[in-house]
Amino acid sequence: MASDGLTDLEQEAWRGFLLTHDRIWRALAAGLAPLDVSMAEYSVLSLLHEAGPDGMRMSVLAQRHLMSSGGFTRLADRLEGRGLVERRRSAVDGRGFVVTLTDRGQALIRRARRQHHSDLRRFFFSRLDDDHLRGLAEVWARLDLDTADESGTEPLRSGSV
Repeated sequence: MASDGLTDLEQEAWRGFLLTHDRIWRALAAGLAPLDVSMAEYSVLSLLHEAGPDGMRMSVLAQRHLMSSGGFTRLADRLEGRGLVERRRSAVDGRGFVVTLTDRGQALIRRARRQHHSDLRRFFFSRLDDDHLRGLAEVWARLDLDTADESGTEPLRSGSV
């Protein structure tokens, strides 16, 4: 029995998750490095690519990227400084900002996505069959804290503790 209160199986599962995440993350980051794209930048550029020509509000990007608004603003400043994105006032309400990819950003994300998807297949998907992937998809859904309580069985409700 592990001395920290976790069972041996719990400890093995958690350690395996952390080590695997770290190793795959590093391998994916190394694949993007020659393109001068960090994982954080890739994530934002990819979200904007999926959003299409209308782009996405800064607040939504920050939320989906799981960053504070200040941290995200600094990241957006770097991307804008490199000519990869542009920000403009929202045409809807004039208060918020919308971010879109520039032509240069589009070209970079196309190359980065090809590299990233190739690396995902090499380091992750090629090692798993469809049953494994279905099982992982079920695990991630079960662990989604936005939709499940701590036991992973019931959706969270507004005002629940």
